[in-house]
Amino acid sequence: MPHLRPGIVALLMVLAAGAAVGAGDGAEADYIGGTVADLRPGTSGRALTTDPGAFVFTAKGITIKVPYDRINLIEYGQKVDRRLAEAILISPLMILSKKRRHYLTVGFENEAGQQQAMLFRVGKDGIRAMLVSLEARTGRKVTYQDEEARKAGKG
Repeated sequence: MPHLRPGIVALLMVLAAGAAVGAGDGAEADYIGGTVADLRPGTSGRALTTDPGAFVFTAKGITIKVPYDRINLIEYGQKVDRRLAEAILISPLMILSKKRRHYLTVGFENEAGQQQAMLFRVGKDGIRAMLVSLEARTGRKVTYQDEEARKAGKG
């Protein structure tokens, strides 16, 4: 086993600790729209399913918590765009690539018994874990908008 300098070992430990802490930070998400008055469309933040009692969206000093037992809809869809502009400007091979955007709709009943909804665009690195967590914590199945979304959401 090679001998490592103490400074390198310390650096590796700090990086490993940072990765472990970052794992619970949720997924990058943009609030696209819905019925929550405190959020403006286009608000960027983080969506978390690590709270044991509620789905949480945090952004710029705003925290929205929706208890899992009030969530009555989880819907996943995606929009696939061919990169036509890039293909024209850069390379015809770009037309073969796709840009996927992942959308999550969370429907829930607020404290007053009114139906509410939030639509998020979620980063590709966090969508699968989020769908699995929401299914487990709410006891509800994810509704997929189409077969393509089902394949992407299930992995």
